[in-house]
Amino acid sequence: MKRRLPAEWEEQDGVLIAWPHESTDWHPHLEIVEPVFAEIVAAISHFETALVAAPDPARVREQVTRAGAVPENVRIFRLDSNDTWARDFGPITIEEEGRPVLLDFGFNGWGLKFPANLDNQVTRLLHAAGAFGPVPRRTIGLVLEGGSIESDGRGTILTTAECLENPNRNPHLRREEIEAQLSGHLGCERFLWLENGYLAGDDTDSHVDTLARLCPDDTIAYVRCDDATDEHYPALAAMEQELQWFRTRDGNPYRLVPLPWPAPRYDAEGMRLPATYANFLVINGAVLVPTYRDDKDQAALKAIGEAFPGREIIGIDCLPLILQHGSLHCVTMQLPRGTLRVKENPL
Repeated sequence: MKRRLPAEWEEQDGVLIAWPHESTDWHPHLEIVEPVFAEIVAAISHFETALVAAPDPARVREQVTRAGAVPENVRIFRLDSNDTWARDFGPITIEEEGRPVLLDFGFNGWGLKFPANLDNQVTRLLHAAGAFGPVPRRTIGLVLEGGSIESDGRGTILTTAECLENPNRNPHLRREEIEAQLSGHLGCERFLWLENGYLAGDDTDSHVDTLARLCPDDTIAYVRCDDATDEHYPALAAMEQELQWFRTRDGNPYRLVPLPWPAPRYDAEGMRLPATYANFLVINGAVLVPTYRDDKDQAALKAIGEAFPGREIIGIDCLPLILQHGSLHCVTMQLPRGTLRVKENPL
């Protein structure tokens, strides 16, 4: 059976988002965070479908309309969730003999750190509600979050040892067994393992989508810390060296695009927050890039534009998102071409 995990920059039907609500950890910040979600949905809707899971569809419809969303490109399903990190509990979609299949991996709250009983059901319930039409859903007996892997669409996976080998995910599996499982489920053939790199305040055990991202034409965009006094400097310098050692399928070095290092941000308790420009989202014809009201925002937009020539580069103010230790890519999951049911009537 020929399987393939498409690259994020391939054609999409839409993007899945889970809306923040009173029962999530966003409760004290809803006033500032809901407009961010509305802006993300609106931006997506100008290029493709935004599929929103939310307990209060009317509230969502009002806010995304106010934000300028294209109404017919926003589909809202009444669903509850523990939280909003759709990247990690949403479906990982593969092609199987050229046809899409939704893989529903286990999500355990990043190693049992947070409740995930509702999040773990989102893909199943959306599928049962008809969001994906006849596209099959397959439950996979493996804990895997979408933010922990990057695919080039040609059989290469970029990931981090800190996450995939962490005993809080699949403690019964060694690296070679993890590779064998992922090769079988995703159709991948090559693994690039990062042994270094982290962000303070990150709950995910170093998800790769906060650190380094595969891009078209054998390019990797990655976080570079240029402040030798920063606590991250040694680990990120070591990660940069690893990236320089990596080779493409053809045996050549990857083209590396460094992303700037924003100024440190802290919450009210003084905990450092994981601001990263690597947490961008690729959609049809555009890239949505998190910004942080930082002097480096424009440089980040320019760098990501170099990695994705020909696409519109759109900045989204994601400073409120990092209050819960994630950013733009973390709250979204792309749905490749053929995934969504045709002519779904929005609520």
